[in-house]
Amino acid sequence: MNTHPAAAASTLAELGEFALIAAVAGVAPTAEQVLVGPGDDAAQIRTTTGSVLMSTDLLIEGRHFRRDWSSAADVGHKAAAANLADIAAMGGTATALTVGFAAPPDLDPGWAIEMSAGLAEEAALVGAAVVGGDVTAADQVMIAVALIGESLAAPVLRSGARAGDVVAAIGRIGWAAAGYHVLARGFRSPRVVVSAHRRPDPPYAAGPAAAAAGATAMVDVSDGLLADLGHVADASGVAIDVRAAAFEIAEPLQAVGAALGVDPLSFILTGGDDHTLVATFGPDAELPAGFTVIGQVADGSGVTIDGTTYEGETGHAHFR
Repeated sequence: MNTHPAAAASTLAELGEFALIAAVAGVAPTAEQVLVGPGDDAAQIRTTTGSVLMSTDLLIEGRHFRRDWSSAADVGHKAAAANLADIAAMGGTATALTVGFAAPPDLDPGWAIEMSAGLAEEAALVGAAVVGGDVTAADQVMIAVALIGESLAAPVLRSGARAGDVVAAIGRIGWAAAGYHVLARGFRSPRVVVSAHRRPDPPYAAGPAAAAAGATAMVDVSDGLLADLGHVADASGVAIDVRAAAFEIAEPLQAVGAALGVDPLSFILTGGDDHTLVATFGPDAELPAGFTVIGQVADGSGVTIDGTTYEGETGHAHFR
């Protein structure tokens, strides 16, 4: 009989994604070569010549992408970007990746080849190479990417934010979420937000730049700005307040919000998949080019908007 506390939940939906991760991590023994384990965007493993960063992501057809919404090349770019951004969020650069690919036996081989080409093209943006993987049959397309990278300095963790730090972001934010809502309603415009959902454009170089500038904590926004900042707040034992006025709501987001009858700011605050990088810096730090201050770190706990708790879901949660 399983007596682990998590076993008291009858389903994964009841337990929740992060409680499941904590439970799995809790029963997996660690080792002396593990410098950074579960809980950050990537792990850091000591080697005889230094250390490497490692990350993995899984994309499932029908949940992370749809073949009638995105081209095979788009899916490949998206699969690579999810991992490359994780390494960037640690202040590192990806070097190599392997790919696990599962698909129905009747899938057109051309789709798999085009997807692989898109994945390789995205990896090449940071000088990384696809070095191997595995294939198998499945009822729908699944893509698992495992990535290795390196950092010239100590990785930037989620746990380093301190009261008095500023919160700054770089990269497109809210566009992929707007694109998802457009596609989900059967439309294909505005094209810029649809393209943003199909193919992310993460600011990879900003991760190492933030680390060099003394970032105290950093995270890749994949599930939603408020949700992912919540991980930083929890890991660091601090409170984070986001300023709504810090965001310039681009015209395409305004157009989608008006068409759907929703506040376009919600795309920015709760949407993921743009892989925006958000970092905290000391109050006197000189922010790297492109970063914009969007909030403040203080004593306390949790994440607020202009001092107020956000009403509604703060981001994507698996198993919900």
